[in-house]
Amino acid sequence: QVQLVESGGGLVQAGGSLRLSCAASGRAFKIYAMGWFRQAPGKEREFVAAISGSGEGTYYVDSVKGRFTISRDNAKNTVYLQMNSLKPEDTAVYYCAGRPYIVTMNAPEYGSWGQGTQVIVSS
Repeated sequence: QVQLVESGGGLVQAGGSLRLSCAASGRAFKIYAMGWFRQAPGKEREFVAAISGSGEGTYYVDSVKGRFTISRDNAKNTVYLQMNSLKPEDTAVYYCAGRPYIVTMNAPEYGSWGQGTQVIVSS
């Protein structure tokens, strides 16, 4: 399994942007499908976006399509989540997750998780 560390969270006004980063340890990063999930207070963790190991396949929850972009740099062992046009309902702790090979939107299928980074969007 890879070890994951997120960064880039913070406080932003509605309509603003943030870029989250998730740095992974290990030499096998390119075989890992990576996902971003979020959990708001009192709510269950939800899928946000995922990307295949090659970066060619990307997937999004409907509520972020057109606003968020997931990408990865396998040379840097890092996956990113560019978040534009942020809304107060995007406020949550954001987690990155990884699993070998197969992309999935199902959180329990990911074996590696970061500690999370807080995103707060003010209205």
